[in-house]
Amino acid sequence: MSLPLAELHMHIEGSLEPGQIFQFAERNGIRLPYADIDELRGLYEFTDLQSFLDLYYANTSVLRTAEDFADLARAYFARAKVAGITHAEVFFDPQAHTGRGVALEAVVEGLADAAASSEREFGVTSGLIASILRDKPVLHANKLLEDLLAMKAPIIGLGLDSAEVGFPPSLFVDVFARARAEGLHVVAHAGEEGPAEYIWQALDLLGAERIDHGVRCLEDEALVNRLVEEEIPLTVCPFSNVRLKVVDTLADHPIRQMIERGLVVTVNSDDPAYFGGYVDDNFAALTDQVGLTEREREILYDNSIRASFS
Repeated sequence: MSLPLAELHMHIEGSLEPGQIFQFAERNGIRLPYADIDELRGLYEFTDLQSFLDLYYANTSVLRTAEDFADLARAYFARAKVAGITHAEVFFDPQAHTGRGVALEAVVEGLADAAASSEREFGVTSGLIASILRDKPVLHANKLLEDLLAMKAPIIGLGLDSAEVGFPPSLFVDVFARARAEGLHVVAHAGEEGPAEYIWQALDLLGAERIDHGVRCLEDEALVNRLVEEEIPLTVCPFSNVRLKVVDTLADHPIRQMIERGLVVTVNSDDPAYFGGYVDDNFAALTDQVGLTEREREILYDNSIRASFS
């Protein structure tokens, strides 16, 4: 299919492939706790979101320089081109790096360098969304936004991610109000492991323009009706939902139900290096295991472009 396709839910740190982990570790003189790639891959069995995040954050330790971040992003854009993606809005987690001594400037400089040339190099237009780690102190979130604004970081939006349960959107009202006032787009992870109530909070308290994940909206009929009526996009990640036990199997995924209800649902890879594949892999598996039709695929492609900020 040659239709334009946008990926709207992909964490650049989650595209860090095992081979790259060893490559960056060698470049930066870091001793890894894994003997080889096979041993590392053996850890990619997750019981829930937190078990994944523990490994995800540990592996980011190999990213130290602007060059590392640029190389990581360029590798993603190259793979995105293969997947048929024409536009990507990419999350990054600044606090996962500044908290271990990496300068914010190095993170932003490297990613921005790759994003600035993504269209020329790979035919993929792009934007960067800085994500707040919701399980860190709220004051850290405020400081992060201030620092990003002070350095005039070339970001298009502010997001909210990491461990969801126990860290509701309501904690971050002030920082998201500031982001909106500064003209940034606002998105938030909600309704993955957390309840449908977190989606309500993201909409009403944060002013979220898109909901990342959002599959648990189906537990609240009034919420579904609102999402449909206001055409609020949901950036759903099927492989992620299976690997983190949000649904039992891909065949059980409610993607078709969401389409049939009229929700503006999109398909994304989330953390492709950890969850078994990129966007094209997600679509192929949905076709095979859910029976996704050509018309449904067209709807999902169209939704992705409609939901983008480009």
